[in-house]
Amino acid sequence: MIPKGVEVKVQGQKIEVKGAKGILCRDIDDGINIAVENGSVHLTPKVENDTVKAIWGLNRVLVQNMVTGVSVGYRKDLEIVGVGYKAELKGGDVNLAVGLSMQVLYRAPEGIKLGVENQVKISIEGIDKEKVGQTAAEIRHIRPPEPYKGKGIRYAGENLRRKAGKTAGK
Repeated sequence: MIPKGVEVKVQGQKIEVKGAKGILCRDIDDGINIAVENGSVHLTPKVENDTVKAIWGLNRVLVQNMVTGVSVGYRKDLEIVGVGYKAELKGGDVNLAVGLSMQVLYRAPEGIKLGVENQVKISIEGIDKEKVGQTAAEIRHIRPPEPYKGKGIRYAGENLRRKAGKTAGK
């Protein structure tokens, strides 16, 4: 179902979804038919085989993510753990001090809004689920959490497997 305020246009194999938060476009694979009927988008395979069925499911989810993105949007949260580790917002970019020799300035990609709360929480918001997830992964990659003390950048609510350190000698 297409929610109120969302408009879907199909031209050949290109689909455009327009909503309150923005516009997203995507090319759908050639093995799939697209139709907008009775307030919903229908994707059907042109040929029945395993490859097209896999692509059919992928494209259905991608279109659903586009509709959700332009109507509600997506958000991922990151937490910074460690003594002296912090983040601060500079314009639309985030400056990270995470125990490296220099501070790291992460520039937000187009269509992504970054936010910092209490210097230890980073929020990533946007309408494209793929971009939001990729941005969160790139920021986490700057200083991934280490298994001994748990210091680093992690997803909010992420459970880490902690390791025991070295044991003392006899």
